[in-house]
Amino acid sequence: MRRVITYGTFDLLHYGHINLLRRAKAYGDYLIVAISTDEFNWNQKHKRCYFTYEQRKALVEAVRYVDLVIPEESWNQKRSDMHEYHIDTFVMGNDWTGKFDFLREEGVEVVYLPRTPEVSSSQIKQDLYDAASVEKSQTCHDDIETDPSPRNGETSK
Repeated sequence: MRRVITYGTFDLLHYGHINLLRRAKAYGDYLIVAISTDEFNWNQKHKRCYFTYEQRKALVEAVRYVDLVIPEESWNQKRSDMHEYHIDTFVMGNDWTGKFDFLREEGVEVVYLPRTPEVSSSQIKQDLYDAASVEKSQTCHDDIETDPSPRNGETSK
């Protein structure tokens, strides 16, 4: 059985993430996804997530290509993960090209896959921020009329 591993934050899970997971799984029979913990994201990456680690883990576990989710707690654990999980192939997005080539020393194939060009979590966050500040949209479900039938003597047009 060929084992594949990838790492990421997977906040605001979107179809670019799904594409990465689908393509990573194609390199083997068993896909392990290491998700950055909240502490690792904040303390070492200086990144704040919308969803907690447990919520992100539940989302990724629901993806059919994923066989196992583990926590990523530090940059240094990658070398030991290759041995602990008997990894054959390490997969990352090509925005990381060259950064993990040292894993070849552990006997692991290192693959950098092209990102899905039209989507990223950072872009989604920016687009939502821009839309909220321009449109001042505050619509909630209570403000939406879902019954199109006339009420109290009104006539439909």
